Amino acid sequence: MLITKIQDTVQLHNGVEMPRLGFGVFKVEEGSEVIDSVKTALEVGYRSIDTAAIYKNEEGVGQAIKDANVPRGDLFITTKVWNSDQGYESTLKAFDESLEKLGLEYVDLYLIHWPVEGKYKDTWKAMEKLYEEGRAKAIGVCNFNVHHLEDLIKDANIKPMVNQIEFHPKLTQEDVRTYCDKENILVEAWSPLMHGKLLDHPTLKEIGEKYGKSPAQVILRWDLQHNIITIPKSVNPSRIRENSELFDFTLSDEEMKKIDQLNENERFGPDPDNFDF
Repeated sequence: MLITKIQDTVQLHNGVEMPRLGFGVFKVEEGSEVIDSVKTALEVGYRSIDTAAIYKNEEGVGQAIKDANVPRGDLFITTKVWNSDQGYESTLKAFDESLEKLGLEYVDLYLIHWPVEGKYKDTWKAMEKLYEEGRAKAIGVCNFNVHHLEDLIKDANIKPMVNQIEFHPKLTQEDVRTYCDKENILVEAWSPLMHGKLLDHPTLKEIGEKYGKSPAQVILRWDLQHNIITIPKSVNPSRIRENSELFDFTLSDEEMKKIDQLNENERFGPDPDNFDF
């Protein structure tokens, strides 16, 4: 799929258009830090903002959206229900709280943050209700392995539209990606830059030098060429801009394979099957 600009979108299986590149605010502090970062991202051209209840910065995201001169219909706002709020009624309550903090009438995507055993199916029923009411334009999950997805879909009326997973050159999760592709669930990468741990990698530096690009830009371009939605995070204005400048070069098939070969199934974050929820 040809990707030519920051606002290019991909269609979810329910017809909703989601930007291929978004801006994440994990660990961005509530208050001026998150407000300024989101405003900068919107000025640069990002239209997709990814937050979560547990990030405790939904109010700042909402304030930045309010201050920005961007029509609501042009924005794509994602938030997530945290583990302790999972369950049917508690998810509905958590959603109302998130919406109020964001100062919005709806979100574009609502996600289950982790597959909490014994709870995620009830949580999903609440998500389906929010979707049917139009208060969440799309619904999905995060950190679901294949067996979680199979178990959820078995009893669901609506299939998840997105699965947001840890994805970077050291963790390519091919089994999850193959399954999602088969089920028409789009994969979104969190921690695409492995929290900066890959930025000195010689392979990525070498490829970047060829195009006059940073290793971070190479990784994000690799994501996009794999049809992965990606949401880099930064609080540095020049880095926010740099992470958006991915549309004036294309990695060759050989370069894509070289980066694929860096995979070591190495997680930076928790393993969904061994996580103390």
